[in-house]
Amino acid sequence: QVQLVESGGGLVQAGGSLRLSCAASGRTFSTVTMGWFRQAPGKEREFVAAVSWSSSTTYYLDSVKGRFTISRDNAKNTVYLQANSLKPEDTAVYYCAARRSSVVMTTASAYDYWGQGTLVTVSS
Repeated sequence: QVQLVESGGGLVQAGGSLRLSCAASGRTFSTVTMGWFRQAPGKEREFVAAVSWSSSTTYYLDSVKGRFTISRDNAKNTVYLQANSLKPEDTAVYYCAARRSSVVMTTASAYDYWGQGTLVTVSS
């Protein structure tokens, strides 16, 4: 099994920045592809960003391109999401997810392991 623990969420004003972290433990060799998803109140969970094992491939939700950056440190079994120029519409619970396959996917159902989430609130 793989355990994923997110941190770094909080309250920030519009235009501010946050850096989310996700630490993996357990069978970390199963965390080949890593992703971030988010779920706002009353909305479905949506894909935000994903990164391949080598970091050579990254995908982003169109609305966060140029503002968010996903990265990973395999030596630390940690994936990051640097979120800049935050907007009130970025308010959501952000979830880290891991996929055993090297094929980078943007659909939640493709991911095998999930963290508990960290809340990001952006005030206007």
